[in-house]
Amino acid sequence: MSQGEPGIELDTSLGYMLKAAASALHSALEAVLSPLGMTITHYSCLELLAQRPGLSNSELARGAFVTRQSMNVLLQALERQGLVIRPARAPVGRALPTELTDLGRRQLETASAAVRRVEQDMLANLDASEQDQMRRLLTTCIASLTEPPTSATQKR
Repeated sequence: MSQGEPGIELDTSLGYMLKAAASALHSALEAVLSPLGMTITHYSCLELLAQRPGLSNSELARGAFVTRQSMNVLLQALERQGLVIRPARAPVGRALPTELTDLGRRQLETASAAVRRVEQDMLANLDASEQDQMRRLLTTCIASLTEPPTSATQKR
């Protein structure tokens, strides 16, 4: 950026504000999950498995926004703790489908309640309509940055 170009106004930059919100949410989640002996990635992995049993290491890594290597290390630790199980051999191909154990489900239940409280606190000053609008707007922003542009967008 040259000296003549204006910088980004942080008070009104949506990207900066989203990053600040994400950072505040991350800190609040760490604060409630840490006493439970969990990280955000640990929680995310268990939540993904509860909703989609049998996900592979790669699928879990994508869903939790970490590398396959990081997820593999986490899954090994969760297996040792008795929270998840994976077959010794892949039933098909190379992917080892992972599932929650009863202990994993109980730990997730406690963590989910804590995470719900954080989300409720975050949204406490928004009514239901505003919350729905926020979800729609964020979904649109995510799609704009992750999906290929449509032909209408390309013509602008």
